[in-house]
Amino acid sequence: MDFPQDFRCPISMELMEEPVTISTGVSYERKNIEKWLFTCKKTTCPATMQRIENYDITPNHTLKRLILSWQQNGYAPSSPPPSPAQQPSTKHDELVSLIGTVGSTPFKVSSLKKLKAIIEMGSDTKRDFKKSGGVEALVKIAVQVLDENSDFAAFRDCEEALLVLHHLELSEEDESLIQSCFLRPEPMKALAVMVQRGSAEARFYAISMFQKLAMAKFDWNVVIQDQGMDFFKSMLELVSDGICTKASSTALQVLIEIFNSSKKSRLKAIEAGAMCVLIEILPDSNRSKCEKVMELIKLLCECAEGRLAFLEHGLAIGAISKKLLHASNCATKIGVKILWAICKYHPTERVLEEFLAFGAVKKLVALMHIDGRSSTKDKVVMILKMHGSSWMRYPCFPTELGDYLGLVNDFS
Repeated sequence: MDFPQDFRCPISMELMEEPVTISTGVSYERKNIEKWLFTCKKTTCPATMQRIENYDITPNHTLKRLILSWQQNGYAPSSPPPSPAQQPSTKHDELVSLIGTVGSTPFKVSSLKKLKAIIEMGSDTKRDFKKSGGVEALVKIAVQVLDENSDFAAFRDCEEALLVLHHLELSEEDESLIQSCFLRPEPMKALAVMVQRGSAEARFYAISMFQKLAMAKFDWNVVIQDQGMDFFKSMLELVSDGICTKASSTALQVLIEIFNSSKKSRLKAIEAGAMCVLIEILPDSNRSKCEKVMELIKLLCECAEGRLAFLEHGLAIGAISKKLLHASNCATKIGVKILWAICKYHPTERVLEEFLAFGAVKKLVALMHIDGRSSTKDKVVMILKMHGSSWMRYPCFPTELGDYLGLVNDFS
């Protein structure tokens, strides 16, 4: 069962169990805001982006009682279930009226909250909203954030519009609507601005919308050329988010789509420090996140700049080696491709020694024992044939494997 928006922690987007309030008046789940302030050393409020001077945290007992009451009754006391007279079909006139006025009223947030309350009544109301031009109206509000004279109010309006769009749950069935409303420079730039400068909640909604846009295969260069490195730095910050795993996972998937779109995007990301960030988060990544991170590293290593950035990180080879045979078959395949690219283009003595020191050679040898033939095993054989003669000087390299591969030990 879905739960009221006010009961969500703005950081994790999950139902709060121990709500607390900070000096800006916003409530968060205690463990999340404590990590934000004291572990991550942030100095701004995640929801409002206001600078925090007072770091006091106060338990919000009233909100906790409301959440407990809602859990016991199945809905919030202040929001009783809709009666038959309030079904979506009877709300059409109010819906159309709100859509017509939301763009001109100075009280956009209030109107948008009313729209959200109506569309949450069911799938029929959501379809009615889409057919009545609701998405187009929301996009017009969102792009106002691009105005040079935009202020905090414009950002707040944009955030609320993104919240309504998020609750619309646009899907593949709405592809034509997505294309007509978003596949223009202004909406995409507005989303990029919110990824960089919006609240934690708004950033998640913006990156989720980018993920939906990815299925329409639009031109990412519009965003990259306009926002440049700042966009990638914000994306990498989301990727590193250890609190909101949904935001992190979504950002990783969007980056994969971007990197696949053009080499130019990879170069910008490398310049923004993407390789270092990805290598740093890889060791502690779970299976799903590990596969996405390694796919991104592989894509970056397909260009010379990416391979150099990889080698500049002292623990890069070790991080990849650690995941071979441990994370998943998919991660192992990707890892071998990464090591193959490094061995092929940068077979320096230092690199080959790091392969041994970090256990990469041992893992590659283990992969030789996998039954059957595969593209992964073929790459392993090629790596060992290319550099096995250098590794044979060390006692950890199996002599019989050298004989099998036809290697010659020049140091015997």
